Amino acid sequence: MHYIYGINAVSEALKARGRAFEWVGMAKERHDLRLQRLIEDCRRLAVPMRFLQRTELDRMVGNSAHQGVVAVTSAKQYSDLDDVVGAKRGQYSLIVVLDGVEDPHNLGAILRTADAAGADGIVIPERRAASVTGTVTKASAGASEHLPIARVTNIARTVEELKERNLWTVGLDERGSQTYDALDYNMDCALVLGAEGKGLHDLVKRKCDFLVSIPMLGKVSSLNVSVAAAVVLYEIVRQRRARENSSGEK
Repeated sequence: MHYIYGINAVSEALKARGRAFEWVGMAKERHDLRLQRLIEDCRRLAVPMRFLQRTELDRMVGNSAHQGVVAVTSAKQYSDLDDVVGAKRGQYSLIVVLDGVEDPHNLGAILRTADAAGADGIVIPERRAASVTGTVTKASAGASEHLPIARVTNIARTVEELKERNLWTVGLDERGSQTYDALDYNMDCALVLGAEGKGLHDLVKRKCDFLVSIPMLGKVSSLNVSVAAAVVLYEIVRQRRARENSSGEK
């Protein structure tokens, strides 16, 4: 069985309709408007509900961070790379490629920001990296249920494939030759981010069209990968909105 937990995560999974729900467990002790809305969503979609003690929900997911809501579902359905590339949401493509992010909370935070920034989808490796678990779904506030996520066997090869599909690949690296805000992102592109503490693998780095860095003005040499992702993703948003606004004025 697969569990997702947290009221936002379960609510968004119900909206996305990408999973089969066996049932949703809710804490008997919880009585509030948000839970009532979730009950109404379950009734509308004919999803069975069970009202349980919080201790039972704790045992199901192995922690107490479920906010009184746990769903028993099918596994996350991953997409093909074709689906991610084809899910273009705006004038320009924006795909986030993760080269071995291992912490589920970092992955969840990146998914949440990527969805908010209008990214088309995410690419993650099959091995030695976090997958979309219940912890990731909760950390993403349910964004993982809306974004196409492809799992691939080789990130370096995938970067090459994206280039063949006419996407520019932008790697974030502390030794990048230009700062992240000096590059014009008004183009179909993929943002490539490395693992915690390790950064991009050398081969992946060599495959990227551009390497950009975030200036570090303090004593610490790098940012957490989810924070770095947010910085660059919203620079991309800023530039693209500025281009749209300037075009609209003409």
